[in-house]
Amino acid sequence: MTENSSMFTLTTMEIEHAESVCSWRYPQPYDIYNWQEWLDMKTNSVEFGDPRIRSEQYAAVLNHETQLVGFAQFFPMVGVTRLGFGMRPDQCGAGKGVAFVRAIVEDAKRRNPRNEIDLEVLTWNLRAYKAYEKAGFVHTDTYERPTPTGVQAVHCMVFK
Repeated sequence: MTENSSMFTLTTMEIEHAESVCSWRYPQPYDIYNWQEWLDMKTNSVEFGDPRIRSEQYAAVLNHETQLVGFAQFFPMVGVTRLGFGMRPDQCGAGKGVAFVRAIVEDAKRRNPRNEIDLEVLTWNLRAYKAYEKAGFVHTDTYERPTPTGVQAVHCMVFK
């Protein structure tokens, strides 16, 4: 059976979702996507550890069995919704990426229908890059930006 975006539902990111996302551990080289411990994020009000940021920018992604399989961030910029997201490590590489990304794009369109939608992907992450292309994103720029492990090159991709 082919995955489609309707197999995923986006909902409010609750504390339990945020705590779970912080426990996910990706293998190298994807470990750059590991979050810090939940208690640290909550104490320091970092990203979805801040209740306001969590409610305004983040969503939990659930599968058809209502299990948490990922998260999405809708980062507001002028005229643009920049997406950030992550899939639970045991779901990565299983052919669900395109449907996962399309479900997030659909929600971004619903939230801000006039905004352009873009994302950044590390240049070495070819698995993600290919999924984003298949989901309808086009490579528009390459530049360097700070990451948790130092400055790295990223591709900017825009949804067409």
